[in-house]
Amino acid sequence: MTDTTTGSLRAAHTHQLSEAVLGEIRALLDTAFDGDFDDEDWSHGLGGVHAFIRDRDGLAAHGSVIMRRVVHGGRSYRVGYVEAVAVRADRRRQGLGGRVVGALEKVIDGAYELGALSASDDGAELYRSRGWQLWRGRIEALSPGGVVPLPDEEDSTFLRRAPGCRFPDAAASPLLFDWRDGDVL
Repeated sequence: MTDTTTGSLRAAHTHQLSEAVLGEIRALLDTAFDGDFDDEDWSHGLGGVHAFIRDRDGLAAHGSVIMRRVVHGGRSYRVGYVEAVAVRADRRRQGLGGRVVGALEKVIDGAYELGALSASDDGAELYRSRGWQLWRGRIEALSPGGVVPLPDEEDSTFLRRAPGCRFPDAAASPLLFDWRDGDVL
């Protein structure tokens, strides 16, 4: 039975979601980000596992985790990168974001060496409260033209160590993210 007050949580890979469900997710993200969510942002959240909550009024919360590669200290890490986390305005501050992120953390812990994300000022406290650590080192990306620094990402990138994996040393070398169009992080 679905609890329509707190909402039912579902997790599924992008390929398992219908066009109608993907359309609902996109509409939630467009509204939640107040017009600051474009086609490249949408593309970044596809191709991985989505966690979302429905309540009696429809889609209430969403987040996804996709695979990225990050190089640190000469080693390539398989990283579960959290994308497209949003909660409908009338359901914010009710624990739905934490439920969605908790489902994504289970995916990260079971399939990746690290979790990573770029948090907004509003979202940073959620991740801190769940044990995510702010990366205190440099951030770079391997662009088509070579390595480029991303200093604007250095105060908003959080990491989560999956069980049994070591945490990169921020003093040793930067995190070098794979390139993608739009916002790299």
